[in-house]
Amino acid sequence: MSIVIPSRVFLTKGKGQHKEKLASFELALREAAIAPFNLVKVSSIFPPRCKLCSKEEGLKLLKPGQIVFLVISECTTDEAHRMIQASVGLAIPNAPDHYGYLSEHHSFGQNEKEASQYAEDLAAYMLATTLGVNFDTSQIWNEEKNIYKLSDNIVVRTRHITQTAKGEKGLWTTAIAAAIFIL
Repeated sequence: MSIVIPSRVFLTKGKGQHKEKLASFELALREAAIAPFNLVKVSSIFPPRCKLCSKEEGLKLLKPGQIVFLVISECTTDEAHRMIQASVGLAIPNAPDHYGYLSEHHSFGQNEKEASQYAEDLAAYMLATTLGVNFDTSQIWNEEKNIYKLSDNIVVRTRHITQTAKGEKGLWTTAIAAAIFIL
C-alpha cells in the first residue's frame, strides 16, 4: 500500500440559496468551484512540506469526478436575516518537516473578522497543545510580526478562509469554507 500525502492545498469558499437545503449546499459548492468533484472530508492535519497554492493553480490540477480530500466548514440556515459563517483556519509551522493544523469553525451571528480570528486561534491552539505548549496568547502571540512563537524553533503563521451569508425568508442559505488537498 502506498502512502498518500498531499503536496499542495488551496482555500476556497462559497454560498448558496435555494428553497431546497441540498440545492443551497450544491450552489455553495459551485460558487467555491468544487462541485464537480467527489469530496471526502478528512480531519485537520496540514501535512509536512505541503505548499499553499492559489485556487486557480489548484483547480488546474483536478479533473471532474476525481476523489478530492478536503477540510470543510459548513453552516446552513432557513431563518430570515440570520447571519451565518463558515471558516477554516490554518496554523502552518516554519519547520517544513513538522505538520500543522486546520480548524473548522461555523457559527451564527459573528462577523467575518470574529469568525476568521476564532478559526485561526483554534488551529494555532490545536498545534500548540499537540506540542505541549501552553496556549496563552499573551505569551506566544507576537503582534508586530503577526505570528505565534511556540518555541525557539517553531514559529507558526496562521491564515483563514471565511464565508458569511444572511438568511432569506423562504430559502435555505448555506455558507462553506474549505481547504482542498492536491495529491
